[in-house]
Amino acid sequence: MSRRSGVLEFAVLGLLRESPMHGYELRKRLNTSLGVFRAFSYGSLYPCLKALVQRGWLVEEPSEQPEEQQSARAQTTPLAGRRAKIVYRLTADGKEHFEELLSQTGPDTWEDEHFGVRFAFFGQTSRDVRMRVLEGRRSRLEERLAKMRASLARTRERLDDYTLELQRHGMESVEREVRWLSELIESERAGRPARETRPDRPAPGPSDNTDR
Repeated sequence: MSRRSGVLEFAVLGLLRESPMHGYELRKRLNTSLGVFRAFSYGSLYPCLKALVQRGWLVEEPSEQPEEQQSARAQTTPLAGRRAKIVYRLTADGKEHFEELLSQTGPDTWEDEHFGVRFAFFGQTSRDVRMRVLEGRRSRLEERLAKMRASLARTRERLDDYTLELQRHGMESVEREVRWLSELIESERAGRPARETRPDRPAPGPSDNTDR
């Protein structure tokens, strides 16, 4: 399984744990709630749903929603309209599998693409797991920041002004996320809600980082 498909399966299971949804609604939630899936398509989602059904983690059920209440897009697109009549629901095995995924704290959970999705489900994650993921993410970014600084020191004299400014912007983005993570970690240790951690500042996302 690719890292991308693994992130998608995690997100689908997590959203369906909240409530059953049909395909169009699920895709909309992926687009609006989880930024990493902004450019997402039905062509990627439905194979994932079918695979999860085959593994017994989801079941397909007829929708009880009247067809006229479904979205205009689902009605005007033949493929989407037909599939939107199917509601996907998490099974007991699916819930157990998702809880196993929630408990994981390995390096994949710290990476750019996966961290944002994991963070979106922190409300369903135990405190000790949240701490390990946050600390792992901060450590990974501190390593990245050190490499960026070393690279800039070596190449500064050979860069034009615009390339140099881009490098500085990338470093500042990583520095902001490191500070944000440090504040979250401190809040977790103190038992304070995450919303008390600089609520006026949105969490940095993978798109902020120019160095991979």
